[in-house]
Parts: sequence; structure tokens; C-alpha cells
Amino acid sequence: MNKSGKLFPTGNTPTVVPSSSFVASEDADNLYNALQADTTNVSAIIKILAKRSLAQRFDIINKYRTQYDADLVEDLKSKLFGDIETLIVALMTPLDQYYASELHHAMAGLGTDENDLTQILCTLSNAEILAVRRSYHQQYSVNLGDDITDDTSDKYKDFLVSLCRTERVEDEDLDQEAAVTDAQSLFNTTTETRWSVYHDLFCHRSYAQLKLIFEEYEKVAGKSIEDSIQEFFSGDVKTGLLDIVGVAKNPIGFFAQQLHATIAGVGTSDRDLMRLIVTRCEIDLADIKREYQAQYSVTLAADIVDDTSGDYRNCLLILIAEEPL
Repeated sequence: MNKSGKLFPTGNTPTVVPSSSFVASEDADNLYNALQADTTNVSAIIKILAKRSLAQRFDIINKYRTQYDADLVEDLKSKLFGDIETLIVALMTPLDQYYASELHHAMAGLGTDENDLTQILCTLSNAEILAVRRSYHQQYSVNLGDDITDDTSDKYKDFLVSLCRTERVEDEDLDQEAAVTDAQSLFNTTTETRWSVYHDLFCHRSYAQLKLIFEEYEKVAGKSIEDSIQEFFSGDVKTGLLDIVGVAKNPIGFFAQQLHATIAGVGTSDRDLMRLIVTRCEIDLADIKREYQAQYSVTLAADIVDDTSGDYRNCLLILIAEEPL
């Protein structure tokens, strides 16, 4: 980690913070009543769980078990349906388990969701990836790296497997001289050496150092690193390398773009939308909201209102610190 204790050097304003008036036993009682009502009081469930931190939700789970000898998550699953069920269950899941299930979903069945694989693995710290790997093995009795190897191929497989190995430097100070040397190495690559050099630098240098390398590369090459990636690579590995660049240069902007992609065009990628909001709401989602509006001249809330509905929409709005409809 860098000295701030965060994977990325910018962005630290969450939209979900611990409730100052939190009493786990009261929340457990209110959730029990909402679930036992003749018609499940979904609004009450949302207003409790979407306004608590993940740690507080775990406290509620434990109190609910003590007070009612029941599993709150299972009770929620039995009474909720569709997107709101998926979203609420995600909110109640430890992040390492949640990421593991998302990675497994990306590779399960026919086809592979390469965007999800890259987005997740490019934005987790070494410690987070290690925790996800442990959870993945516990949940599916197979190593994450083995599933990636079986489900992907060629350079893209090498790229993802390297990310899983948690070999990225996270504690170095910026080294201007090394950045100049690395930028020159990127510029001097040949067809035979190109992948080896890109793979080594992109998977092992810290994000802060990569940003410096990319600045130096533009000076020596007379064009951006993105232009060179577009020229030299194709397919999934090109997308993966561009994602690394996006995360290194502007992580908040990267997440804003990923959120926009879930909503733009026909239909909504609800699973991706949920994951981005659930995993960033206690970290930097307020920063991402501001960047979203700056990039797209529309608020994230407005796009969510246009693309979602009902209890699902209202829960998302609360999670991004906006008033539900």
C-alpha cells in the first residue's frame, strides 16, 4: 500500500458511513417485523440496511440470530425477489466472498465475462486479492488461478494470472529515474519483446509509479500509452491493459466510466451496476459521483432513476446518498 493506506492515492469520500444512532438489536427487531408482515415491508428493510455500514450489517446478522434463532440473510432471500433481492444479499455479504462469487459468475457456464474479470482484478489490492482467492477456494473447491487458466487463453490469460499472483509493488516511493528507464523500455520494444515488457511493467509496478511511467512515455514516444496499446494489441488483453492505464491515471474517472457503461445504451447491466455501487459506497463513491457528472453532464442519480425502478431503484439511490422516490 502507499503511505495513505489506500490502493489509489486519490478519492476518499464515501456515500455510506456508519450510522451514528446504530443499535443492532433494534434493527434486528425492525427487520424481523418487516419480514413477518402480511406483505413484506421492503421499504423498511431498505431504509435500515442501505443506511448501515457493512460492519453494522454483520452486527445485525448476529443479533438477529441471537434474538430469533434464524438466519437473516436466508429470511431476506425467502421474502425478496428479483434485483432487490440480489442487491440486498450483496449488501449482506463479506466483500471477499462477494468478489469471489462475482469472479465465479464471470467464468461459469458458456462464455466468459472478460470485462468483469479485468475490472475486479485491476482494482483490488494484493491483500484483497489474497482474501478473494481464499474465499474462492472455500466456496468452489478450486483455485481462482486454475479457473482463470481454464477459461481464458494466450496473453490475456497470462495477464490475469499475474494479477492473481499479487506481485504488484504497493509500498514504493515514486522513482523518477526508474520511470524514465521503464518508459524508454516500452518505447524500444520490438514485436518479439513487446508483450514481455508490457506484461512485466503493467502487472508489477505500483499504480502511482505507472502513472509516472506513462507521463514519461508520452515525452519519449510523442504519443500516449493508450495510442500505443491500441496500435500493438487487440482483443481482451488490449482492454485489460487500457484498464490498467485508466486505473493508474485516474481511478475515480475509471469507476465513473465503468458505472456509465452499465447504464448507457439499450438495457442495464444490473449485476455490474450493483457491484460497483456496493463495493465503492464505503470508499469513494461520492468522488465517483462528482466525476460522473463532470464527464457525462448528467448526475448518476438521474441515470439510475431513468434506468431502474421500484424498490431496487430506491435502494440504489440511498446507497449513493440520494433521496429515494
